[in-house]
Amino acid sequence: MDIKFSPSTWMVLFFTLFLIASIWKIWVFLPEKQLADDDTTEEATQRLEALMLKIIMKTEGEIDEKNLFLQMKQDEDFNSKLFWRFNLNRLKHLLRNYSIKHPDTSTIKSIYHYLNN
Repeated sequence: MDIKFSPSTWMVLFFTLFLIASIWKIWVFLPEKQLADDDTTEEATQRLEALMLKIIMKTEGEIDEKNLFLQMKQDEDFNSKLFWRFNLNRLKHLLRNYSIKHPDTSTIKSIYHYLNN
């Protein structure tokens, strides 16, 4: 009983073997626990949103995005170690998500009026 494999059979076997090895290597190195400075969690997002709303209420909605960003970074509640990646785009994302949750809040001024009612 002499078994001979054709070259295409060898290619399929080696491809399958290397595919399994590659998937295993990727799976082994994926992080399993949350990193200490992960600012994308729901809790971190809520903290940033609360800070954003605090600044909007303090300025009575008379602020633009850039100044809102600067005041948020200078606030005493801002954790610079946790939110070290916080930038203007992240603030715009927060504002957009807030307006999705509350449809009548498309601008900073409308957020202030929504919070005041």
